This record gives sequence, structure tokens and C-alpha cells, in this order.
Amino acid sequence: MQFQYANYSSPRYKATGKGSLRLLLINQRSDFSFALFSGGLSKPKLVAVSNKVTFANPNAPLYPRLAQGKTWNEMTVTWTSGYGISSAEPFIEWGQKGDVRVRSPAGTLTIDRSSMCGPPARTVGWRDPGFIHTSFLKELWPNTVYTYKLGHKLFNGTYIWSPEYQFKASPYPGQDSVQRVVIFGDMGKDEPDGSNVYNNYQHGALNTTKQLIDDLKNIDIVFHIGDIVYANGYISQWDQFTAQVAPITSKVPYMVASGNHERDWPGSGSFYGTKDSGGECGVMAETMFYVPAENRAKFWYSTDYGMFRFCVADTEHDWREGTEQYEFIERCFASADRRKQPWLIFIAHRVLGYSSASWYGAQGSFEEPMGRESLQKLWQKYKVDIAFYGHVHNYERTCPIYQNICLDKEKHNYKGPFNGTIHVVAGGGGSGLADFTPLNTTWSLFKDHDYGFTKLTAFDHSNLLFEYKKSSDGKVYDSFTINRDYRDILACSVDNCSPTTLAS
Repeated sequence: MQFQYANYSSPRYKATGKGSLRLLLINQRSDFSFALFSGGLSKPKLVAVSNKVTFANPNAPLYPRLAQGKTWNEMTVTWTSGYGISSAEPFIEWGQKGDVRVRSPAGTLTIDRSSMCGPPARTVGWRDPGFIHTSFLKELWPNTVYTYKLGHKLFNGTYIWSPEYQFKASPYPGQDSVQRVVIFGDMGKDEPDGSNVYNNYQHGALNTTKQLIDDLKNIDIVFHIGDIVYANGYISQWDQFTAQVAPITSKVPYMVASGNHERDWPGSGSFYGTKDSGGECGVMAETMFYVPAENRAKFWYSTDYGMFRFCVADTEHDWREGTEQYEFIERCFASADRRKQPWLIFIAHRVLGYSSASWYGAQGSFEEPMGRESLQKLWQKYKVDIAFYGHVHNYERTCPIYQNICLDKEKHNYKGPFNGTIHVVAGGGGSGLADFTPLNTTWSLFKDHDYGFTKLTAFDHSNLLFEYKKSSDGKVYDSFTINRDYRDILACSVDNCSPTTLAS
């Protein structure tokens, strides 16, 4: 449900009793009606209800969401419809642009109330999410443009089709070409018609979405690193979000990470016992978006894109030394072929590195407890270039740092051998902004209390550009470059080469 006050676009409504409103409706597999209430929110009284508004096909396939598969030359397409396996066969019709098309089948999942862990997801927030379909497009040719359509073959022999979309297949691992990656967290959704909904506090979301859509020709892959929708148990908001980002997700891979607002629920196996997921306990995120994890209930995974290796952690599960996730993180770092993938990137939702957020400052830790203490030796040993986090709703960048010590006095142009990992908080995607501590954090080089997102551009195996852009205007407000060749990656710095002896 969404609402507007009757005087939203008609200021004299109270005096004249006349006015008009414009409300945006998205297809959510059912009819809509408009209701007029008097008495305000405190004492609402139903005055009138409109006739039903019906979509031409409420079950139509909608909101395609691309994601990297488990191999570099596989793309997955996930979408939502009202067709279950008892009424239609889902598939993708696809092929190289201008060439013969083939059809690939899709699997189908759905969710019921019992899948949820608690209220409101099981009670007032419950809404049938429809059917979620995923198809796997395999053996793609690198850098090739493919077109695709979502299809459903009804059992009476007729076909239901979506519009046609297109994407560009990933580059071959190690390919030397310009590759552009956008990373941000904590965006959520907002209503373009100005109406009000539950959890109405992600007012930067539409600006961030617009900037990405406007610059999509210069973006190859997107990472939304947790706190995706902020549905918090109100399931209909997943449709609202996937509709909002569909112009992006239908064209480039949209990789997600798990955040507290997707996963956390007491007694559900999450590392934190909060109720931040509103009873969803990860089920919606694991179903609505595909990630190439071995087990999507454990939301950690790796993915390669050209010259990049991304190691994506799940901060809502234990990451400490000796855990299954810690072992995954080390394997992900250790298996990166730095000759092919020189740019090694760590991604997590909660800040496992460094943040000047007021609540971290009050604790005196500037991190999640046991965050960097558990992982900093891995970042240093395997020479992780940049670590990205969300959770804190602002932007911040550190110096190359290890054990709280800046290892390089340079601020914008890093050259030669690796010194330490640069840590970036990119949690200003759209949700209400977070304050910084007044304490002087000497390792913090740039802070911004505003909405924005980050972008990496790899020009080749030796040159990487980092940019921070504001969502309000899309302009660059912070940047740095890394210039480093393969010999530099092999070189030793603090604690990242194995000690040797005469015997060895």
C-alpha cells in the first residue's frame, strides 16, 4: 500500500474539495483500487473506493535481473511472473545480436508464509511474491552482445513474451581492456510519484538509480553490497525495488551481498540476533537474486570479471579464523592469478575494516568487533588492493593501512609495490545518512556525509582508477589511481612474504 495526501498536488483541496493525484502503479500480479480517507492517519475513515484497475496481463514476466554465473562465460537471468510450473513452462530465447536464437529452460521457485521466520514477514507484511525464474545462459563468447526475451509457454500452446533486452558478455579472464565496475551499498527504494510507503527513509535511492541508468553505457558490472531493499518483512517492496532497478539489472550483471536488513533474525543462524530483516531471515534475498555461491543460505562467493577478482563475504555469518567463511575468504584470495587478475577486491556489508561512524567511534573500535583482527593478515598476505563496505550510510576512504598504521603518505597516486589495503565505506546508496564521530581518525583521507557511489575503472593490468561520485549530480568528488605492474605485485612489504631461512 502507498498513499498521498489529497492536497499533495492540489494545495486548495481542503477549501475547494477538488484535486487530483498521480500515482505510479507497477504490475504486482493483482488488481488495484484507490481509496479516499478522511480523518488523517490518526483517525482514518473510508470515504470512497474506486473501481478496480487491472493490468492487461497481471502474470506477465517482469523485472529481469542479470548476474554472473559460476564460470566467467555464463550469465544468469532471473525474473518474476505469475506463472507457476502447473500453468506454463518458463524459458529464455536468446542469441548473439542479429544471429540465430536458441531457447534455454528456466527453473522456478516460490515462497510461502512458512518460509519466513517471523513477523511482519509472516503476518501483516506477507504478500505472495509470485514465481521467481532463473535461466543459465552458457558458453558465451567474450565481449559479445546478446539479445534475450523472457518467455512462458502456456499449456494451451500459446506464448507469453517480455520485451527484448540485451547484454554484453563478460571479457575473458585476464583480458586487457577497459573494464568498469560500480560498487555501493544501502540503497533501498523510493517512490517517484512522491507517495508514502512503509520504511519511507531511502530518499537518495532514486538519485543513485538515475545516475547509474544515465551512465549505463560506461558501466560493465554493478555490486550492491547489502541492505538491498529495506523491505524489512513487507514483501511487496521487493517488487517495488526490482521495478526501480530493472533498467540496470536487465542490461548489466547486478551482483548483491547480504546485509543485516536481508538476513538478521534471532535464532535463525545469523551471526547477529537482531530483528533487522523483519522476519525474512535471508529467504527473499536468496530467492529474488542469483549469486554464484555454493550455498546461497551462506551468501559468500567469488566472481571474476576480466582483470578483477572479487571476493564477496557475508557479514551476517561468522567470518572469524577457523570458520567455514574464513577458509573461503583465504581460498578466494590465494587462488587469484594476479598475472591475469591483478586487481583483487574484497567486498562485505558490515565494516570489517575501518570506519569513522559515530557508533564505531563510541565503541573505540572503528569497525565491527573482531573484524579486521580476524582478516587483516589475509588482506596483507594476499595484497588485497581495496576493501569495500556498506552498512554505514556515508562515504569514507582510508590510506593504505595495516594494523592501524598508514603505510603510504601519498593520497591520490599510488605507484610501485603494494603497501597496504585501502578501505572504502560506500554505504551512501540511498538510505538515511549516518554521522561521523568527532574523533580524529588520522587514517581517514576523505569523508562525505552525502549520498553517492564508487566506480573502479581498470585501464589495463597496471593502471586502476577509483572514483567517488555524488548521487545528486554524478560528478567526481574523490579519486585516486594505482599504478602497479606484475613485478610490483610479487614484491614484498610488511607481512606479505613468507619468511625464509638458509635451510629453505
